[in-house]
Amino acid sequence: MTPSANNSSTPSSQKVPVWDLPIRLFHWLSIACFIGLWWSADSAEMSLHMIFGYCFATLLLMRLVWGVMGSDTARFSQFVVAPKKALAYLTLLLQGKLPPTAGHNPLGGYMVVLMLAVMLVQLVTGLFSSDEIFTEGPLAQYASAEWVSWLTWLHKNNFDLLLICAAIHIAAVAIHSIKGEKLIAAMIHGRKPAAQIQPGTSLRFVAFWKAALLMTITGVPIYWFMIRPILNFW
Repeated sequence: MTPSANNSSTPSSQKVPVWDLPIRLFHWLSIACFIGLWWSADSAEMSLHMIFGYCFATLLLMRLVWGVMGSDTARFSQFVVAPKKALAYLTLLLQGKLPPTAGHNPLGGYMVVLMLAVMLVQLVTGLFSSDEIFTEGPLAQYASAEWVSWLTWLHKNNFDLLLICAAIHIAAVAIHSIKGEKLIAAMIHGRKPAAQIQPGTSLRFVAFWKAALLMTITGVPIYWFMIRPILNFW
């Protein structure tokens, strides 16, 4: 663990570290992959679509593991709270109040879980999908034609759900920005004003090299066995 960040004696105007680099990289690289997947599918560039998909798979696997062993604000155990707490937070938000939170707020925590679940469905169904012409996922050959057809349908329609989740996420970020919490900036430089964090909060951060090692362990096999054959085919 790297040294913790404690705002108990930090001036309210000073910014303190909240988001580690792995989470910030996941956030922005996922958006890049999302755009690439959208464009490649719309342009029928299926080889590129598969490459973007495998890159996204690497990111998603890293995020899921990092949600268990990563820094405090990345861990599911730190931001997935009881529904009662989420409703209480929503009540305060509707009253025009903005309760201070170090990482994901109670509602944001549920949105993170939902988006990761939808992303995982999108990824898994893509592995079984087929365009019935030239391209099919690497696992399509192991499923019946009926299953491939259904999973292809789900892959296409689940993307609409992913778009809805993204729209809700953007709207929530906009609302918080209006209320003075600059979430986009925080996801760029990783810091938030001490005044927007609960007093006495102490955060532990895991060293970046562990995330880099995790990315290597997941990314190298995916590149070697999945992406490299596509590049060689070109």
